[in-house]
Amino acid sequence: MADTELDEMIEELCSSKAEEFRLIGYDNITAEEIWQCVSAPYAKKGRPALHQIVNDILSLKITQFMNFMTMSAFKGTLF
Repeated sequence: MADTELDEMIEELCSSKAEEFRLIGYDNITAEEIWQCVSAPYAKKGRPALHQIVNDILSLKITQFMNFMTMSAFKGTLF
């Protein structure tokens, strides 16, 4: 699978997760923020296998996401 195909698939998954969060009332969450949250641990360990990335995106809970966003705001690392 080419990198562009992989990136498109990951973007679609993040968009799907952002839409899921919008359905439960969190209207301002973007796919980019989802990816930033999910990929933060990859900076130290490197990019994992595709199945792990998919699992990380689809199993992301709103509490995990909000904790990440809060900690990022305190650290000043939000984009």
